[in-house]
Amino acid sequence: MTPRKKQSSAPSPHAVSMADLARELGVSMTTVSRALSDHHSIGAATKQRVLKLAKKLNYQPNHLAAALRKGQSRLLGVVVPYIEGKFFPSVIQGIEQAASKAGFSVIVCQSHEDVQLERRNVETLLHAQVAGVLVSLARNTLEFHHFDKVRERGIPLVFFDRIPASEFVNSVVLDDRAGGFAATNHLLEQGCRRVAHLAGPQHLNIYRQRQQGYLDALAAHGLEPQQELIIYSDMTQEEGAQATRQLLTLANPIDGIFGAGDSVILGALQTLKGQGIRVPRDIALAGFSNEGFTAITEPRLTSVDQRCEEMGEAAVRLFLELAAAPEAQFQQRQVVLQPELFIRESSLQAVG
Repeated sequence: MTPRKKQSSAPSPHAVSMADLARELGVSMTTVSRALSDHHSIGAATKQRVLKLAKKLNYQPNHLAAALRKGQSRLLGVVVPYIEGKFFPSVIQGIEQAASKAGFSVIVCQSHEDVQLERRNVETLLHAQVAGVLVSLARNTLEFHHFDKVRERGIPLVFFDRIPASEFVNSVVLDDRAGGFAATNHLLEQGCRRVAHLAGPQHLNIYRQRQQGYLDALAAHGLEPQQELIIYSDMTQEEGAQATRQLLTLANPIDGIFGAGDSVILGALQTLKGQGIRVPRDIALAGFSNEGFTAITEPRLTSVDQRCEEMGEAAVRLFLELAAAPEAQFQQRQVVLQPELFIRESSLQAVG
């Protein structure tokens, strides 16, 4: 009886691993690993057998696993409050494009506006041994000790958009103050004199700066700010509608609204139209973020564009600069992008 010859295994539908190669050849995984890396301790004949089988089975080395074993990954970790609307998805797109060009992959975590989850996100990224961390803060982040571990490990840390109020952070931001000024100034140039402001949480730099831009524009036109015209909220559409209903009860009517986000302005628009108030003839509107829906509402909404993809690209460039000089003494670096006001029908010809 002719003895059966040992048959080589056909390539499996799953990715071939070093364990598969070792099992087929009857050697240890250590031997396979060293043969694949051309280690001097492995003889030429064994190396040839390993390489030949690896080629036959189309073995692809897992560079990520190898990098993690060495503590040198090509992963870039990103933490954002949410992935909805236009802003954060577009920033992430910019991050991914710039990271890919530099040879990095990206892991994205969402904090869902929760500092506790944000802390867990940071731990997850550290466990993954990322090469850098890019962060935009959650709405309720008031202390920042959970980022100390990132710095202590010498991992480049870059904040973008929502950043801590500290001189010890590297960041990429929009000139939100200039954006707030541009939107409010435009309404005033259209003839508005009672411009309300739907403001966001003031502990977040972006909303604080947008409000300051609003105040700057009033001052530039010789107008005193009035507290009854500034309403704070968490920037949702419903809160925008509620704030607008409150403004409409004032004895001295408003003729313009600048919202620190587009969602609140959408809520304002719906409320005004529901009450038969003409936009922009009776009340002109301007928002912030240039969300996709601003170009399809009736009327279309004037809004400040935040240079989303550019912000993501700039954050990666800043990370690469920091990574290239890991031993350098800390020197704060901040990249400031300039906003652009997209003027649409919601604010034009405010005085009819």
